[in-house]
Amino acid sequence: MNLGLTALQPYPFERLAALRAGLTPDPALPAINMSIGEPQHPTPPLILDAMREALPTLSRYPATKGGDELRQAIAGWLERRFRLGAGAVDPDCMVLPANGTREALFAVAQCVVDARDADALVAMPNPFYQIYEGAALLAGAQPWFLPCPAERDFLPDFAAVPPAVWDRCRLVYVCSPANPSGAVLTREDYRQLLALADRHDFIVVSDECYSELYFDEAAPPCGLLEAAWAEGRTGFERCLVMHSLSKRSNAPGLRSGFIAGDKALMTQFLRYRTYHGSAMPLHVQQASVAAWRDERHVEDNRRLYRAKFEAVTPLLAGAMRVAIPTGGFYLWPEVDGDEVALCARLIQHANVTTLPGSFLARDAGQGNPGAHRLRIALVANFDECMAAVRRIADVLKSS
Repeated sequence: MNLGLTALQPYPFERLAALRAGLTPDPALPAINMSIGEPQHPTPPLILDAMREALPTLSRYPATKGGDELRQAIAGWLERRFRLGAGAVDPDCMVLPANGTREALFAVAQCVVDARDADALVAMPNPFYQIYEGAALLAGAQPWFLPCPAERDFLPDFAAVPPAVWDRCRLVYVCSPANPSGAVLTREDYRQLLALADRHDFIVVSDECYSELYFDEAAPPCGLLEAAWAEGRTGFERCLVMHSLSKRSNAPGLRSGFIAGDKALMTQFLRYRTYHGSAMPLHVQQASVAAWRDERHVEDNRRLYRAKFEAVTPLLAGAMRVAIPTGGFYLWPEVDGDEVALCARLIQHANVTTLPGSFLARDAGQGNPGAHRLRIALVANFDECMAAVRRIADVLKSS
């Protein structure tokens, strides 16, 4: 068996299920789940219509590389969204479809890391999406947790990493807007990281699945390719980005995303994926084309999230330290006392499920950075979110 399996830690929702097992929620209150980042807004009809029309393609095998139309739609979206030059993204060799970013985030480490390399490190933020850690371990590397201080809104402090660590890094994951804090890496942050990548010879993978959920329409979050382009890296050397329709287009069940970036890396990743067996079904490709070509439904989606954040944050502010994030759909409040015990109280007395922040982080020698935090996903509809936060506030005020 892969020895990395023995090092895998329980997934956050496995730990949450164990916590719930001994609790009896108030049956008079309808259950509201705010623990998981599964969008509940309706999937846009244009996606559903395109998928229905393409169902006859079920009789054909899809290519791992994806169809020309999909790759062109993705390349065009990247150029528009991140202010790249026309033709900056070559759809033939810089774009690959993915069955959601989760599988691609895992697969890229298996492609990049040489299992014979005993010194290999894969760096990642802390708190983090646990797929990064599992991908590192199962690729034969050791995870290394980047310091992400609260004063930086839990974004990585690259300058605090010793050069000897960078020398051993083969791959660095970043996430912006960050899960769970919603903080956004700046162009300067990316510039600093790319300079380190050149100096120490590693690859940067930017998980940007929350990039289209932001609150200032005049200031969309910067992306890795945008920062690379601004630095004159027109070939996006050492850069890979991953995007998804799950959050952007309320289509988590579509399992549709993409990888884009450095041509040389993408050529090798395509070779890996051909053996991996990760081709996107043709009807999903057609639905994805429709989604990447349309922005109106994405703007509507942002309006819905904005309304929820603006309404619920003041209700919680009297009971915990909380602020509207720059991006994403999570609140990341600081709470008094043990966040796991608080999560249990909220399940039992409010029938609201949140996620303890410590479940999303590791103690790398200076304590668990998720301690005294909850992750609250504002994915339900407006009325459910309002009901949930009122119950949360009542429980906290009564304690």
